[in-house]
Amino acid sequence: MLKIGLTGGIGSGKSTVSLMLKKKGFPIVDADIVAREVLETYPQILEQVKKHFGYNFFNENGKLKRKEFGNFIFSKEDRKKDYENIIMPFIKNEIFNRITELEKEKEEVCILDAPTLIENGLHLKMDINILVWVDLKTQIERVKKRDVLSEDQVFSRINSQMSLEDKKKVVDYIIDNSGTIERTKRQVNKILQEICI
Repeated sequence: MLKIGLTGGIGSGKSTVSLMLKKKGFPIVDADIVAREVLETYPQILEQVKKHFGYNFFNENGKLKRKEFGNFIFSKEDRKKDYENIIMPFIKNEIFNRITELEKEKEEVCILDAPTLIENGLHLKMDINILVWVDLKTQIERVKKRDVLSEDQVFSRINSQMSLEDKKKVVDYIIDNSGTIERTKRQVNKILQEICI
């Protein structure tokens, strides 16, 4: 089975490209969905979060206040690292379980959609890696609009990820998503032709 890693930065439009590939019938393993689901599947993650970061990020029903917690961990690099050290082993394990399932189902191609594909070394397990890229100005505008965040909050989120310029050096293909949807579609189709799928 051909394993394709798809990555990008916040506001790059990776989800748009992922949806295009899904509509073409490719099975997608979405790391963001996996990250949310492991919180439900493995209660020990939230127990570790409570111990490490405190109980004030949980409501009276014991549910994690996602936005509040996100703003807190993204504001300092060491907090983000501590949280990743807690959750990442569970996410990786679950991602590869799902990829194995798709292999058993005799799928020919599988796409791993992961914003931190490279940062977490997942790209090394893929056969081909694709980056969805945008210029910084477009990235900032999109995130501000979509997430209703201040410019400072946007910058702290962008800076908490590996830069798109650094990601460019690692991947096999780059999709420039700064233009129209049609232009992005053409690039997606060209890449799929080149890798013969």
